[in-house]
Amino acid sequence: MDIDPTDRSFQLFMELQAGLDQQGPGSDALTLRALQLLPDLPRAPAVLDVGCGPGRQTLCLARALPEAEPIIAVDFFEVFLEQLDARAVEAGLARRMETRQGDMTALDLAPGSFDLIWSEGAIYIMGFAAGLAAWRPLLRPGGCVAVTEITWLVHDPPAEIQDYWADAYPDMVTVEANLQHVRDAGYRPLGHFVLPSRSWWDGYYTPLQARHAAARERYAGDAEALAVVAEGEAEIELFRRFHQTYGYVFYLMQLP
Repeated sequence: MDIDPTDRSFQLFMELQAGLDQQGPGSDALTLRALQLLPDLPRAPAVLDVGCGPGRQTLCLARALPEAEPIIAVDFFEVFLEQLDARAVEAGLARRMETRQGDMTALDLAPGSFDLIWSEGAIYIMGFAAGLAAWRPLLRPGGCVAVTEITWLVHDPPAEIQDYWADAYPDMVTVEANLQHVRDAGYRPLGHFVLPSRSWWDGYYTPLQARHAAARERYAGDAEALAVVAEGEAEIELFRRFHQTYGYVFYLMQLP
């Protein structure tokens, strides 16, 4: 992952994100709904959470799969892993997971090691098709993948929001196109569902807006800092206006 940690704009972005319960849309209820769409897992499945962030879903999976091997939770940013470690200790789940700092584009993990690969809100870093192809060798026969991916929900989005995402994430496509990516990568689709817009607000955008408001006061007169805040606010406003045209979709799949 090509990130310059000394870049001030990046540091300001991380300041806004660090400490939030999650780094994108989702909820425990939605994680459990996705888990229920998977076929029966082995009694003690080996689970990998890629791009785990602060680990809201990691903790949820640890509770839901009490007999699983310790979940391997990988993220690039130590600050999120430290947050997950602290939350796991508080929840009494520290023995149910192992955090590892690493780049999802170059995972140092043995082939055929996992029964389930999970990734909420992170596969976009690689691109949906590239991520599915790269993770497939890590699965055991019959292994499953559960991912959320930002997706066009309509075929003709307004030009304003289409232009925004063409710059922010040009690989974003429709549900139908992503399901074809699933098949092309050698998986069998098991199901999919759209995350409700409420899941964007409750777990992510509402607490992030509070961070924005505080940062505007803290960095009054600091043009660079205020530009980072404004960029985040613009994203939120676009979702408010165009949430019916795009959203995160949970995709569930299995090796044949």
